[in-house]
Amino acid sequence: MTEKQYSAKEAMIFSQRIAQLSKALWKSIEKDWQQWIKPYDLNINEHHILWIAYHLNGASISDVAKFGVMHVSTAFNFSKKLEERGLLKFSKKENDKRNTYIQLTPEGENILLQLMETYDPNAYSAFTGALPLRELYGKFPDIIEMMAIIRNIYGQDFMEIFERSFHNLESKFVEEDGKLKKSEEKEQELA
Repeated sequence: MTEKQYSAKEAMIFSQRIAQLSKALWKSIEKDWQQWIKPYDLNINEHHILWIAYHLNGASISDVAKFGVMHVSTAFNFSKKLEERGLLKFSKKENDKRNTYIQLTPEGENILLQLMETYDPNAYSAFTGALPLRELYGKFPDIIEMMAIIRNIYGQDFMEIFERSFHNLESKFVEEDGKLKKSEEKEQELA
């Protein structure tokens, strides 16, 4: 057994610091996120499920729960509400009858793409709070330490899915007049 390299006081200070900072940041993010999606009659879980379904393109409910950091029943129940609205469809795979999979409908994809187009960075406290760092260092914070903590909690699979969604944004979307739009070139490649 290895001897611990930290004191209980040091552990308590770190744990409370990260808890209080996370709560304060989440409160701001939650408010901004709710304001963004409110015109589309979505809640945060529903929007997150649409986001995950888009980027994973055929995610299982288990994948949605894992990546959405929610209980499986929460992922299923909110997905069911989205299905009732015609934004998602459920399916089973021939070789995997145990898992339920979700796929965006054209209407679900349309709402998600509209949301991306209506994104206004200046309406987000976390973004505007990070702007002085970008001005000082020439880039936004990488938040690499936080990503390492999350990787140690949720695993490498979580981080791979996390990074895939941002890779998709980088490679499949363009900015026109300050708005994000799906690249027509990428749409034609899929057709």
